[in-house]
Amino acid sequence: MANIKSAKKRINVINKKTANNKAKKSAMKTAEKRFLEAIESGDFAQAEEKFKYFEKKMTQSAASGLFHKNAASRKISRLRKRLNAAAE
Repeated sequence: MANIKSAKKRINVINKKTANNKAKKSAMKTAEKRFLEAIESGDFAQAEEKFKYFEKKMTQSAASGLFHKNAASRKISRLRKRLNAAAE
């Protein structure tokens, strides 16, 4: 455990940021899961809506540095592919 006041503060800040990032990543996984469930159920209107939500949130997460921008683009592209394939 740190003894210096500023080091203690940094530990608190890191813990808060870690919790925040964990919550955001969990929300992204949930959004992806809901999109995939909508595709499995065959409800394409709902799947499109879920995809738009996921795409927006993933892009925002990449912009804030939670995910690398290429990783976010890759995931969005793969899900868009699944949506297009399911719509046919």
